[in-house]
Amino acid sequence: MSLGGNSGDLMSDINVTPFVDVMLVLLIIFMVTAPMMVQGVDVALPETTSAALPSDKEHLIVTIDRNQKLFINDYQVSVDFLQEKLTKILEGTSGREVFLKADKTIPYGVVVHVMAEIKAAGIEKLGMVTEPLSEDYKDKKKAKS
Repeated sequence: MSLGGNSGDLMSDINVTPFVDVMLVLLIIFMVTAPMMVQGVDVALPETTSAALPSDKEHLIVTIDRNQKLFINDYQVSVDFLQEKLTKILEGTSGREVFLKADKTIPYGVVVHVMAEIKAAGIEKLGMVTEPLSEDYKDKKKAKS
């Protein structure tokens, strides 16, 4: 506080410069650390529909069968070389998207490991291929409710 001019009244001013400096430092810290806090695998799941989705081009499909064998379209590959193969197949293409088909009996950990390998290959969009709900399942669900 300081004495203000000739009137002898006390005048208080808040210096906002240190406050702005602290806020800018905090902003920079959050901007740097926020991308590091994101964990997991981003997956764009398609909706289950009764009709097939129209397609103009042939898509790359990674399949895990019930014996935990891994295929890129019809070509069998091991999990260790999946990232390398996908990188070579998709280099020079603009739309980097892959569809994943996995048998429903495959353990969750195996599917997540394959998804991580696909994302490590630089795939931007990963879709999950599903079957439409059968009429029997829908009828059973209606009967229960």
